[in-house]
Amino acid sequence: MTPPPAIPPLVETGVSRPFWSVMVPAYRPNEKCFRQSLESVLEQAPGEGQMQIEVVDDCSPDVDVAAMTRLIGGERVSFSSTSKNLGLAGCWNACIEHSRGQWVHILHQDDYVLPGFYARLARAAQQHPEVNLLATRSFYVDPDGVIIEASVRLRRLENGGRFVDDFFYATPIQCPGIAIKRSFYEAHGGFRADLAFTLDCEMWTRVISAGGGLVTPEVLSCYRMSDTNETGRLSRTAEDARDLTRLNDLFAAQHSTFDSKAARERACYMAIRNANRLSAMGDAEGAKANRDFWRNNAPPLLRLRLLAVTVARKIFG
Repeated sequence: MTPPPAIPPLVETGVSRPFWSVMVPAYRPNEKCFRQSLESVLEQAPGEGQMQIEVVDDCSPDVDVAAMTRLIGGERVSFSSTSKNLGLAGCWNACIEHSRGQWVHILHQDDYVLPGFYARLARAAQQHPEVNLLATRSFYVDPDGVIIEASVRLRRLENGGRFVDDFFYATPIQCPGIAIKRSFYEAHGGFRADLAFTLDCEMWTRVISAGGGLVTPEVLSCYRMSDTNETGRLSRTAEDARDLTRLNDLFAAQHSTFDSKAARERACYMAIRNANRLSAMGDAEGAKANRDFWRNNAPPLLRLRLLAVTVARKIFG
């Protein structure tokens, strides 16, 4: 795989930099969710000298994101747009390049933070200046904002550290809860464009492994689940499972404790779960794409294991 794209350092201008850069990548945002996202920041934002807030639109067609931003954020929220559609990684990297703060928080257009988020992470940054990633746990919420569940506690990282095994087979923290030092991006590069579904997990693992991270036990951010977002689209084509195999290859080359067999099984289970879910929704095309991935990649023992479970359920209910 190619190396991560370079993030150029800021040119020193003699002007003091804010502590925070809250960067909101946007593409055809839903106004209700977009408003909730921006207002969740504005309700706890310090002054401009301490926090930059900027929306970066990825060339949205048919939506005036600039006008929407002005309506919600007035003069407090700045706006910029990419010259062409860059996709997920490209827009996130544009957000980093536009940031001026010491800590960069990329908050997606439909996610939001809860009261006390920035104060809690600022306190953690003061107590642990050695780490390069700060995060809170997240609520997973449905399109209406109803809580589904909370992300797990990462006890080994609650006082800072470089423990990355929890990231090998899952993504235990989510974007709305995470801030990363801009200096880390400058030294180690931005999000990888050769990953589509797993580029976030790769980044969190890279930062914690190379620069240390801290994840608080508090749940102070919300990650919105939806079949219409990018993650939902990727699951319809089984691209999420294929992308997971690319991440597995990357981890296998970088981490001696990584279990390639367990990771391969995870990708196959993801595909068969997606197939069953999409089939129940009446999406025959999406179900077929995921079953094809399963047939082409599942090892024989895993097939037998799933068959045994299916038979047992039919017999015993």
